[in-house]
Amino acid sequence: MARKFNAQKKAAYQREEQAASKITRWIGSTLIGLLVLIVLFGGLYIHHAMQPVDRHSDRYVAVDIPVGATNRDIAEILQEKHVIHSAKVFNLWLKVKSESNFQAGKFYVSPSMNTQQIVRQLQGSGNRPVSGYLLVREGETIDQIGTAIGKSTKYSKQDFLKLMKDKQFVQKLAKKHPKLLTSSMKSKHVRYHLEGYLFPARYEIYRGSTLKELVEQMVAKTNQVMTPYYSQIKRKDLTVHQVLTLASLVEREGVKTSDRRKIAGVFFNRLDADMPLQSDISVMYALNKHKHSLTIKDTKVKSPYNLYKHKGYGPGPFNNPSLDSISAVLHPADRSSNYLYFVADLKTGKVYYSHTLNQHLKKNASLGQ
Repeated sequence: MARKFNAQKKAAYQREEQAASKITRWIGSTLIGLLVLIVLFGGLYIHHAMQPVDRHSDRYVAVDIPVGATNRDIAEILQEKHVIHSAKVFNLWLKVKSESNFQAGKFYVSPSMNTQQIVRQLQGSGNRPVSGYLLVREGETIDQIGTAIGKSTKYSKQDFLKLMKDKQFVQKLAKKHPKLLTSSMKSKHVRYHLEGYLFPARYEIYRGSTLKELVEQMVAKTNQVMTPYYSQIKRKDLTVHQVLTLASLVEREGVKTSDRRKIAGVFFNRLDADMPLQSDISVMYALNKHKHSLTIKDTKVKSPYNLYKHKGYGPGPFNNPSLDSISAVLHPADRSSNYLYFVADLKTGKVYYSHTLNQHLKKNASLGQ
C-alpha cells in the first residue's frame, strides 16, 4: 500500500511540475509577446513622431530660439509651434544622433519638414525659400500695388484691397510701429491708412508666406527708412503723416531732386499763406484715375482728397513716395524766394516757378499748356 501511495504522490507531483512549467512558459511567451508589441508599437510611434506634422503644408512658422536654449528647450518650443509631433522623441533623436550647434535667433520651419530637415534648418540660416519677388515702384498707389500683387503672387488684387480695409490688421501694425503709424490712425476720411506706408522696393516672396506677412514686410521697411528722421520731423513740428503726404505730391510733381526740393518749398509757402495746395495729383487721386490734363469740372470733384477745394494736407498720402521725395520735404529749397506757383514744361520736363498767379498764367500761356 505504501508503494502505491508513493507512486500516486510522485505522479501528482510530476503533473504539478508540468502544469507549472506550462504556466511559466505561457507567462514567458506572453511577456516576450508583450515586449515585442511594446518595441514594435514604440518603434512605430517614434517613426511617426519623426515624420512631418503635415507633409502637404506650404506654411512656414517663425521660431525664436533664445540664447542658451538647451535641446530640450528647443524641442518644447517646436512642439508648441506645432511643427513636430513629440518634444520627447525629438530630444531623444538629438541625443542618439549627437546633434548640436544650434544657434539663437529667428528661424523659419515648416510643418512639412521631417525631424532631420528641421534640425538642418535650425543649424543653418533658418531662412524660408524664396518663391518670387514683388516690385513696388516709386509713386505707386495702393491700387497699383494691388495690381502688381495680383500678377506676382498667388493672392488677388481684391484680397489685397480687402486687407487694406481690415481695421484690426492696420491697428495691429500701428501698435507695432507707433512712431510710424500713429498720426495716420488719427487722420479722418482716409481711403487707406497704409497709403504712403508701403515703401517702394523689391520684396522677396517667401514660400508659404501669407499676404499679411508681405504687407508687414513693406510697412517694416518704411519704418526702417523713416526711423532716422523721426526726431527731425518732431523738431519741425510736423507729423509723419504730413511729411509722407507732401512727399507723395512731390514724388509725382517733380523728377529731379533739385526740383523736388523747390516744389516742397512752394507747398510749405502755400500752407503758410493759408492757400490750398492745388495739386493735380490730389484731384486724380480723388477721381481714382490718371489724366494728362484736368478740366474745371474735375477740380470741383467732391472729395476730401481734392486739394483744389480744401486747404491743408488733406486726409493723407496720395501714393507711396521714394526716400528722395521724403528728403525733399524735410529739406525744402528756396523758401526765402517765396514762390507760390510752379509749372512743368510737358515736353522738356523743366519746371518754372512764379511768385504771383499772373506770372504763373503767363508762363502757362507761353508753354501752350
